[in-house]
Amino acid sequence: MKKVYSRPKSLKPAHFHYCPGCGHSIVNRLIAEVIDEMNLGDKIICVAPAGCGMLIYNYFDVDCLESAHGRGAAVATGIKRVRPDNLVVSYQGDGDLAAIGTAESFHAANRGENITIIFVNNGVYGMTGGQMAPTTILDQVTTTTPVGRISEKAGHPVRMCEVLAVLDGTSYLERVAVHKPAAIVATKKALVKAFQHQMNKTGFSMVEILSPCPTNWKMDPLQACKWVEDVMSKQFPIGLVKEVQC
Repeated sequence: MKKVYSRPKSLKPAHFHYCPGCGHSIVNRLIAEVIDEMNLGDKIICVAPAGCGMLIYNYFDVDCLESAHGRGAAVATGIKRVRPDNLVVSYQGDGDLAAIGTAESFHAANRGENITIIFVNNGVYGMTGGQMAPTTILDQVTTTTPVGRISEKAGHPVRMCEVLAVLDGTSYLERVAVHKPAAIVATKKALVKAFQHQMNKTGFSMVEILSPCPTNWKMDPLQACKWVEDVMSKQFPIGLVKEVQC
């Protein structure tokens, strides 16, 4: 029988802690595949966040370290400045990057720090109970918006790629998703391009990944994937937002 798939070498033989249907597990696998295919195992350093992705050091068989909540871009900046020949990647969620870490993310991008952020956007604070995040969509029900997010009280969802696109220091910004096979293929290609931009020293790069969160959205996995397609991607359009010559 022909083998069609095997676990990437950069993934440890450990069980993911993610909820059933969560997009983080797909993203983790894609990152490991890209690390293997680009032969980056001895070169990459990953910065783990607070939040659902905080245990990536249990899964990736590469150098990883934890950052304080929201400080991934700052920690990645320090590592990159001390070890400029390494590929430095900060893995962050929407609450981590777009709320408590807004200043760190924005100014790292504005300075053109030659780092890469993998930004997993599921529209809620996933690990702490499903509260409203900066990316929560209008009318979306969360534990802190039981009647839905109302703009007059909570403002509007933040499109981080578009916010960072106006900064001269950003070199590559793309929004992708992991809710269907074609989108997963596109996400892997975006990760390769982001890593290549950093290796070519073009500046700050970020891949925003729309990810289903069935547990906190109170949906089954199929419903969550359909919600990404029908609702979430309308608020956060999938596609290339910015790219300078690589």
